[in-house]
Amino acid sequence: MVDRETELSAILSSAAIVLVGGIVSSVAQLGERIVIGRLLSPDAYGEVSIGLALLTITVTIALAGCSQGVSRFIPRYDNAEDQRGVWVSGLILTAIFSLVISAVMFVSADVIAANLFETDEAVTLIRLLALALPFVAGFRIAVATIRGFENTVYPMAIQNFFYPLFRIALITVLLLAGMAIAVVGIAYLLAAILAFLLANVLLRRVMRLRGEYQTHTKELLVFSAPLIVSTVVGVMLTTTDTLMLGFFRSSYEVGMYDAAYPIASGLTVVLGAFGFLYLPIVSRLDADGERGAIDDIYATTTKWVYVITFPAFLLLVVFPHDVITFVFGESYAEAAAVLPILAVGFFLSAAAGRDRETLSAIGVTTWIAIGNVIGITMNITINLLLIPQFGFMGAGVASVMSLITQHGIICGVLAIRYGITPISPEALRCYLALPAVLLPLVYFLSPWIAISIVTVVPFLVAVGLGSVVVLGLAGGLEPDDLAVITLFEDKLGVSIPLVRRWIPDERGEPASSFSAD
Repeated sequence: MVDRETELSAILSSAAIVLVGGIVSSVAQLGERIVIGRLLSPDAYGEVSIGLALLTITVTIALAGCSQGVSRFIPRYDNAEDQRGVWVSGLILTAIFSLVISAVMFVSADVIAANLFETDEAVTLIRLLALALPFVAGFRIAVATIRGFENTVYPMAIQNFFYPLFRIALITVLLLAGMAIAVVGIAYLLAAILAFLLANVLLRRVMRLRGEYQTHTKELLVFSAPLIVSTVVGVMLTTTDTLMLGFFRSSYEVGMYDAAYPIASGLTVVLGAFGFLYLPIVSRLDADGERGAIDDIYATTTKWVYVITFPAFLLLVVFPHDVITFVFGESYAEAAAVLPILAVGFFLSAAAGRDRETLSAIGVTTWIAIGNVIGITMNITINLLLIPQFGFMGAGVASVMSLITQHGIICGVLAIRYGITPISPEALRCYLALPAVLLPLVYFLSPWIAISIVTVVPFLVAVGLGSVVVLGLAGGLEPDDLAVITLFEDKLGVSIPLVRRWIPDERGEPASSFSAD
């Protein structure tokens, strides 16, 4: 039998490391948007947002689901020949797709600019992003390979630190020098080239790149084929709103929407941290036939993603105007109207946990594709109905409805067909108690609270501590949570005996006798 606590501790330890990187990466990406938004007009910021949405979609198509496939298959092989072959197979497939898409995007820049943008300089931006595309896809495959070896530090160093921080430094310097929106294309191209080189240097430290290899192209394609649809559709769920706003409305409205969107999407940082080692570990457990362990790990990680994310969700829902204005400035104040709507969608996505990775690990990727296709169909339909009349508010509603539909389908399949669900009696009490107690309390106190760069951290800490207290008093803790509390104690260097007393043992009795040792 698998040591469930060991596997859970590995994911939690990885989450603690990756969470730091995820926060740095999210802050850097948000900082990039802030720099662009504050140094350019809302209209120009909207133009850049459309360009980055195009890059995101094209990179996802070029990867063709191979990044998940590589991370899944590498831990299933023990010999270097097969592991090297998985990497080679993913690299070849990605190179072919990315070069073709890059060429089409470069040649069609004029047509794309005429339909989605409002300035002539957009042609240069599109072509620079097209040149960056193969390098972005290449470094993502290298990171996926390292991830397959359950290495956390190297991918975090490249993906969460170097790549975003180098971009924002370039963008800041060039914009201050007086350049316009093409700056973003230059920064993304140079950062992608350097990230690609660095990723492969680090990859050499976990696997010999030279030597015999056994390709697994067919196996990778069979697994990744449904993911081509699901991952592209999944990314389109986050970019279609921007593109359709650019088509039906003005770049100004795109700027407003894309001021709120990256702030709300920050609610998934904790989810991403818990998920870095989740796929390879759960894939290995599935190969060993340990579905019960998968269910326990999925449930425990999902509940704690909910608990840790809840304070930030409360911040965005209760104080949207304060958040928008201190991040982007008063010129983006209109975006405060859509921020709570988007926050609901992203918080519910986080509350669904690593549902897609769980299905991927089991090898049932078709249902991911189905969920994503239904979600994007709903997204496009609602956008068509609402954007022409309601602008970015309609786009926000479409985004939330599509996210709820997508995760509802995938979580339903996990529960009905495989008996894997994040909902236990304890977890349900947690999911209901936190908003029922803390949301009205914070609303009541909101007239006396002003959110600024000085008060935001104390607010999050206070609500976080309150969340843990509510969790314990509501009976939302269970035996597997002991691994989480132990990790917090180890990382913080303190004992938390009060919380330990709320954790029952395997027989359901309070574990008041537990010590922190």
